[in-house]
Amino acid sequence: MKTGIFLSYKGLGANLLHLSYCHEIAKKFGPVTLITLNPKLNQVLSDDPNFDGVIYLDEFHKKFKDVLKLSKFFKTLKLKNFFIFYPSFRYFLSSKIAGIENIYHYPLFKKRNLHLVKTAKTFTEKVLDIKECPTETKIFINNKKVKELKKDNLKKIVLGIGSSGPTTKWGYKNYISLIKKINNFNKVFFYLLCGPDEKEDAQKIIDEIGKENCESLCNKKISDVKNYIALSDIYIGNDSFGHHISCQMGKPCFIILLDTPRAYSDYSINQNRIVPPGVDINNVSHNSRLDPNTISIDMVYNKVKEFI
Repeated sequence: MKTGIFLSYKGLGANLLHLSYCHEIAKKFGPVTLITLNPKLNQVLSDDPNFDGVIYLDEFHKKFKDVLKLSKFFKTLKLKNFFIFYPSFRYFLSSKIAGIENIYHYPLFKKRNLHLVKTAKTFTEKVLDIKECPTETKIFINNKKVKELKKDNLKKIVLGIGSSGPTTKWGYKNYISLIKKINNFNKVFFYLLCGPDEKEDAQKIIDEIGKENCESLCNKKISDVKNYIALSDIYIGNDSFGHHISCQMGKPCFIILLDTPRAYSDYSINQNRIVPPGVDINNVSHNSRLDPNTISIDMVYNKVKEFI
């Protein structure tokens, strides 16, 4: 009896905040096949025994005319149970045509104001007939690889200087100032988490702070990045996949929110939000575009100092 899960989200963070619900399904049905629209999720879940496969779907999911092609793909998976974390009639119809026996999906045609956490939690509780489904879980790692990375006993901090767009970033100059302030208080080593497109910002930080005090992870694979996160003590930075991994590894996370809805940082006890003074977190959206410089160095430092 093979079970599949479809996460219809492109962002790595959006996929990771659904991980707890995937684990709950796997508890009942055994290892599941996970289908995602994100090409890198498989790297994060490479050590997770709850999945017998993580499939990146890069076609057949955008247009209604692709229903038959999508159904043929679903049919190759030979699923008996299929959980669709999205209110898509197209996905439901494709599953039905594929002959999947048990199809569970969000209420169709109700995409408006879809709360990623609340909707997923309610859906999982209903279809599995459980109460109080947890909203966070555990990211699995290879402990041997993590131990191989450890070189000293210095406290390690992951700085999430990268993000999906310019309106979500605090800025490399602010991170330079924060590093200096933290190192005046305690000697810490910093991992600069960002993508290849942001390597120049990472290099500017390294030039200012010194490579003996920080390292860029811009060219690392995500499967390796998660090991550096596991080695670290806390996360400070922009809303990015790094904080979703960190918080589900039990690391205290301090997330600077400038245009990210609260749902992305609303599911873990390890998530601590930092927003500009006077801003109501309930009103922050993808269109907020708040001024990053309204969040001062002292604001961030005062939030994290007890952890360093």
